[in-house]
Amino acid sequence: MIATPEEFARSTVEREGEAGADWLAELPGIVEELLGRWECVPDGRVMHGGVGVIVPVLRRAEETAVLKVSFPHPGNVHEPDAFVAWAGRGAVRLHERDDERFAMLLERVHPVTLAEVEDGDEVVTVAGRLNRRLAIPAPSGLPRLREQADAWEEQLRRDADELAHPLPHHVLDAAVATARELGRVQPDTLIHGDLHARNILRADREPWLAVDPKGCAGDPAYDGGTLLKSRALTLLEAHDLRRAVHRTLDVFAEAAELDRERVQRWAQFHAVQAAFWGRRHGFRIARSGPRRDWLTEFADRLAALLTEHS
Repeated sequence: MIATPEEFARSTVEREGEAGADWLAELPGIVEELLGRWECVPDGRVMHGGVGVIVPVLRRAEETAVLKVSFPHPGNVHEPDAFVAWAGRGAVRLHERDDERFAMLLERVHPVTLAEVEDGDEVVTVAGRLNRRLAIPAPSGLPRLREQADAWEEQLRRDADELAHPLPHHVLDAAVATARELGRVQPDTLIHGDLHARNILRADREPWLAVDPKGCAGDPAYDGGTLLKSRALTLLEAHDLRRAVHRTLDVFAEAAELDRERVQRWAQFHAVQAAFWGRRHGFRIARSGPRRDWLTEFADRLAALLTEHS
């Protein structure tokens, strides 16, 4: 039986409570059952992401792969559907799936992420090119982001009313306008939904491949916002924040072949959401305390900067 990584077990219980603890107790047995069914044997140490464990395996004694088992959550439902639609184009290949177990057998890639590349332009260029390749007609049955637009607007207004924050009215108004004007009319295009450098891994079949998609249909420019948000700690080190932010937007929009203003609007929307989310829930890397406050203040700055014209 596999040994569940301690950090993963701790974070799962902190996030999911008793349901997480119950699932962790069942996890070794789930992995054993799937290994037998898919004719695999473990082939390396167990790794993990935010919501699942990844077990390197040999399939039928010779083919390398990974078994991924995720905590059952609505946000993980459509990940295998996205992999099926892409069929290896810009993303890892799906070999097997068990939707009831939230489990997949996937192409193995290297445990080296795009976030480890030091050249910021290269990071953003690779992400932009993958964004373009992943943007294909979405299969039926996937969640449409346009259906969330009203809820986005409602949440922004509730956060603005209920939370103490320094965001000026024009910054909030710009995010609400994005939810109304861009959010409600998004195309039926398959997008990653959580595109950032840690979800892009070094591979052999192609230089880089995407993992961990949300599997949703929407505006490809939406993922420009998720990428920029994930670059926050790098941007904090920039001598000229405004210049660094707009350089990131320029490079991503060109590589992804997207409208530059549209990418900036989605990035501003994500920054405002992050500013409010941090106040309510904290961040993955800082749930509370001075570091959480520092990151929240940076999200405020980023939101205001992105409201300006480039």
